[in-house]
Amino acid sequence: MPVYNKLVRDRIPEIIRTNGAKCKVRRLEFGEFEVEAKKKLQEELGEYLEAGNAEQSLEELADLLELIYCLSEHHGYTKEELEGLREDKARRRGSFHEKWFLEYVTDD
Repeated sequence: MPVYNKLVRDRIPEIIRTNGAKCKVRRLEFGEFEVEAKKKLQEELGEYLEAGNAEQSLEELADLLELIYCLSEHHGYTKEELEGLREDKARRRGSFHEKWFLEYVTDD
């Protein structure tokens, strides 16, 4: 019997049961969710870093984004507020599209 002890997407218990298996789940408390979501972010980031092609990379990025949206809501902010903040930072400080790599800064 595999033991997972990890945060899963909302429909996973339903999918497991539909496939004829049994599972035990519980709803995480407020503080527990943040701890487990951070662990899940690390897991999904690891999977993104290990992805072997663009399709796998996109799949893992979608998982990361879903977790980020859920964490934003957990902290009391909507996806739209998060996106607004992202856009504001991109306007003020830029994005990463230019792919600049800062090697050093001198104070001459």
